[in-house]
Amino acid sequence: MRSLPVPSICANDPRPLESALVVVTPVLNRTGLNDKEQMSEQETGNHLEAQAVSPAWVRIERARHPQRPYPMDFIEHIFTDFSEIHGDRAFGDDEAVACGMARLAGEEVLVIGNRKGGSTKERVRRNFGMPHPEGYRKALRAMKIAEKFGRPVISFIDLPGAFPGLGAEERGQAEAIARNLLEMSRLRVPTISVISGEGGSGGALALGVANAVLMQENACYSVITPEGCAAILWRAGGEENVAAAAAALKLSAPDLLELGLIDEIVPEPAGGAHTAPAEAAHLLGAALARHLERLVKLKPAELRRARERKFAAMGSRYLTRGRVDNDRPID
Repeated sequence: MRSLPVPSICANDPRPLESALVVVTPVLNRTGLNDKEQMSEQETGNHLEAQAVSPAWVRIERARHPQRPYPMDFIEHIFTDFSEIHGDRAFGDDEAVACGMARLAGEEVLVIGNRKGGSTKERVRRNFGMPHPEGYRKALRAMKIAEKFGRPVISFIDLPGAFPGLGAEERGQAEAIARNLLEMSRLRVPTISVISGEGGSGGALALGVANAVLMQENACYSVITPEGCAAILWRAGGEENVAAAAAALKLSAPDLLELGLIDEIVPEPAGGAHTAPAEAAHLLGAALARHLERLVKLKPAELRRARERKFAAMGSRYLTRGRVDNDRPID
């Protein structure tokens, strides 16, 4: 686990989000990249301004905090004997996605996580954590290996979305995401997904079709970023519009739990996971072990059935007519 200085900024405020009326945001967050190796309390102390924001926006800032543990930080702390799998056997090895066999509480599992990088150079090499099609295909290849050997699949999600560049589209980004959605729904092994930071759009969902979807307390999960939503709805950004979009999107863990889109909120240390990474990893590891112990007892057909029921029920509260038959058998 990395040992890094924690900037004294708004996301460190330990007060309950519902009572936080004013937070402090480093201007650096809006003007450029946050280089974790260069940020310090002295630097951020010279670039602070106060602004009133909604609780939803405070959660987003904590999810984007430059010192927040990345998926690979959690993997290193929670799992043992991690052995990475490289390449999609079709185009290349996407450094934005890491897959490998590991052990959790003595149970052999496959773990998947995206990499953003700590320095600017690493972020560029890893495409700021946004996977190319070969990243999703590598993850799927690893999942199929895990299914072959009967190993549960655990995925960590912390990415703003799939990479939308020309090369990615030419190599079939949409097909790669759609294929993952289909194949993850059919896996005959236990699957657990964890939203540990930003979970953005189909790029996140392509790793999130699981029997159990866990979400850290200050993570966010949505079809679009608040900035993108504000730009589409009001054709203008601005703090007021972005904060309004963040509240309307219902992208925070409590909202998503109420809507039935996630199964459990994993608590974080006061102020966010970045204030005590080891404690945050311990809390998350305990939740993973508990769900894994429950899921490994189910038969393959039961796992697929439970997964289908879970996702078929999403949004049913908004329907006035009956849904499709969910009692048909699964092979």
